[in-house]
Amino acid sequence: MNRRKLLIHSIVFSPDGVSTAYLYNDIALGFKNAGYEVVVLTTTPHYNLIESALIKQPLKSKIFGIYYVSNFNGIRIIHIPLKKYKNTFVRILSFIYWHFLSLIIGLSIKSVNFVLSPSPPLSIGLVSIIIAKKNRAKFIYNVQEIYPDLLIKNGGLKSSTIIKSLKWLEKYVYDKAAAVITIDQLFYDKIINRFNDKSKLKIISNFVDTSLYKPLKDEFDLPYPFKKDSKKFRILYAGNIGFYQDWEPILYAAKKLIGTNIEFWIIGEGVKKEYLIKEIDEHKLSNIKVLPYQDRELMPKINSFANIHFISISKEMEQEGFPSKVYTIMACSKPMIVITSENTPLYSFLKDLNCSILISKNRNEEFIQAISELVNNESKKNELAKNGFDEIQRFYTKDKVVGSYLKLFENL
Repeated sequence: MNRRKLLIHSIVFSPDGVSTAYLYNDIALGFKNAGYEVVVLTTTPHYNLIESALIKQPLKSKIFGIYYVSNFNGIRIIHIPLKKYKNTFVRILSFIYWHFLSLIIGLSIKSVNFVLSPSPPLSIGLVSIIIAKKNRAKFIYNVQEIYPDLLIKNGGLKSSTIIKSLKWLEKYVYDKAAAVITIDQLFYDKIINRFNDKSKLKIISNFVDTSLYKPLKDEFDLPYPFKKDSKKFRILYAGNIGFYQDWEPILYAAKKLIGTNIEFWIIGEGVKKEYLIKEIDEHKLSNIKVLPYQDRELMPKINSFANIHFISISKEMEQEGFPSKVYTIMACSKPMIVITSENTPLYSFLKDLNCSILISKNRNEEFIQAISELVNNESKKNELAKNGFDEIQRFYTKDKVVGSYLKLFENL
């Protein structure tokens, strides 16, 4: 009997250093270890380039650089060039080129049984449907973020014609999928009425690699500038620095707490980084340190380097996504301060776990109050940390969640 073959079609994958890539790296390995033949069709690394990862997984040019190939733990990866151009028109052309070449190369991959694609982008679903149809394969779509809702809420998309077209495409992708996976109950409730066949929609949460992200003792080495000072209380955010985050409470707190022993550490890249640095310079906020993305292997140590973590979500964007860093923070047994409105996916997930201080109103002042509470209450800090760690071990380990994916595929 031939092995079942899975094609993962994703806009990010190793060696790109971003959360969805890490998630799908582990999903790919889970299917490979379960006996599937796995092939990945993706982009060239463009979101978060980490030199050490590129050295470990070098890309080899094919047909004069039309596409590239690499090897990820025995899995064949096909990379089609995509770059983050500053010019909008060039960026759109590059995006169209990636879709077109993905279709051509995807159609050349033989004997595929399943095609799995995560959103965003929504348009990836259309290409995956065509590839699946050619192979008489089953297409599974994973809704990590809800599109086109996110584009509309962000305010960047206002054309009624384009919105109508994207809503049609969303429904078409859902209808043609053998199954659609979403990551929590609120996402499920939001999109369930967009299905003709509601039985297709399943909930499978994201997960964390608990062999990597785990509690660490204080004795560990980190490179400069992560110099541990016992007199400092460190509050950390690591991830995308973009429109999804609400930066006002952090800037407000830093202004109020300047001159204290409290430091804010922000690690990442994104479209709001320049704005953030400008605000820091303008207000002379020496208590905020901004650093680029770090190697994934360092992140458990960096998570442990912090005393607490913060996540602050923009009111305009908070209904459309779920920050996967929540799982890694909890797995490292660290407490969180989370700023998000009620009735959002993140608030719904955290509200009964007692692993964070949740702020939904009066964001600026309550953020400072929450910091003060955890700075001065070691037992509270430890209680939140332990509760988060225990929850991850019960429900959100890699083995348990990948097992849910495998079970779904077996039943299709």
